[in-house]
Amino acid sequence: MKFLPKFCATALAFTLTMTPVTAEVMRQITVQGQGVIAAEPDLATVQIGVQKRAKTPADAMAQTAAAAQNVVARLKEMGISGADLQTSNLSLNVLESYGSNNQRRVEGYEAANTLNVRIRDLDQVGAVLTAVVADGANHFRGLRFALANPRPAQDAARQAAVKDALAKAALYAEAAGAELGDVLSISTITQQGAPVPMMRMEMAAMSDMPVEAGEVELTQTVTLVIELK
Repeated sequence: MKFLPKFCATALAFTLTMTPVTAEVMRQITVQGQGVIAAEPDLATVQIGVQKRAKTPADAMAQTAAAAQNVVARLKEMGISGADLQTSNLSLNVLESYGSNNQRRVEGYEAANTLNVRIRDLDQVGAVLTAVVADGANHFRGLRFALANPRPAQDAARQAAVKDALAKAALYAEAAGAELGDVLSISTITQQGAPVPMMRMEMAAMSDMPVEAGEVELTQTVTLVIELK
């Protein structure tokens, strides 16, 4: 076995460490584009709930169950499929009060049953809300309009976002006296829609609730990294 003298090994290590490495720096530009597509909704979702109060928990639950069954029956009668109905909340709470001496007193019980409902015939939304009130529903939440199949509109928004980013990149490159090369990477940013304010209505009787679906907007943002020549 041969050994390299210590001073030679040190010199070699120093030489390897100090060897310069020249790398060509690629010129590139990073741009962001946005595509917004407006579409007419074909689906409405709403939470329909029943709340009942009684002196005993059993009575509160029984009254709520009876009203909820009537609401479900009405919805199905109006053509809403069972697949478009889902219980989202079932609760029972004690109603308390405190006297002047801070003594706890049970006033009764409140039971609640809430359904998530999808309505596919938007012309029927107002009539549905009116009908279920007569059957015992006494609160609504979060009426929202959407697309049953959002994929085509999402794809259109993605294409518009890429075109927007490429147009910006071409403008910047021309201003800088450069040309665009290959697209090196594409990344997307998922943007959630703005939250819909919670809507709560306590009603006894009313005519069909006027409801306007308007349009829904789908937004897609992309970031492109493009080579500059």
